[in-house]
Amino acid sequence: MNGRALVAWNLRRLRTARGVSQERLAADAGVDRAYISEIERELGNVTIDLLDRLASVLAVGVGEFLEPRKEGAVESKPLPAGRKRRRA
Repeated sequence: MNGRALVAWNLRRLRTARGVSQERLAADAGVDRAYISEIERELGNVTIDLLDRLASVLAVGVGEFLEPRKEGAVESKPLPAGRKRRRA
C-alpha cells in the first residue's frame, strides 16, 4: 500500500470511528469538504501541514495517518448522510 493509500485508509478509519462527518472535519481543519473526499479517495495530495490540522481535529498523532493497515481490517462504513432534503 503506497503512502497516499495509507493516508486515505487511515483518515477515513479515524474519522468514522469518531463519528465525524467529512463536512465537520473540513470545517474544523479549514479546508473544503470536497478536498477531504478527494483525500479519502486517494485523489488529493495532502501536505504535512494539513495532516497536522486533521490530526489535531481528530485528536491523534500525525503518525496515525501512516499506520499500516491491519491484516483482516475491513473498510469503514460510511456515516449516515448529514443533510437530506425532505420531499414535500
